[in-house]
Amino acid sequence: MRSLQRSGFIRAMSLVVLLCACAIAQAAPSNKWRIQVSSDADSDGVVAFRVAPTDAAPVDVTVQVPKNAGENHIARLIRDTLRAKLGDRYKIEVDDGEDVLVKKRTGGSNFDLTITQKTVAGVRITLDRE
Repeated sequence: MRSLQRSGFIRAMSLVVLLCACAIAQAAPSNKWRIQVSSDADSDGVVAFRVAPTDAAPVDVTVQVPKNAGENHIARLIRDTLRAKLGDRYKIEVDDGEDVLVKKRTGGSNFDLTITQKTVAGVRITLDRE
């Protein structure tokens, strides 16, 4: 019985170590990110992003999305909200209508971008390091 408990503990600890390693591996700041928006909003809601530069405190940005907003409209809302909150530290533009590019300015530091909350239904948002 004791060996079964011990092997279960070892398996659990191995899983914890593996999950921590995966989280560390995914935290790879970049100089440019692409936010891809797919599908329309089936409900009112929010999408919250965290922009975490390597040399400063992270900034949380919440984008309000109205029901029935199309993917191009949502991309513009994301662009405008990020610009308003982040100022001129980043170059933020819409690409291909439904994508948003966020790039560091010359001399700026690399940054990580994550989605911390998404309550709007129907919309898929993916982040790609470029």
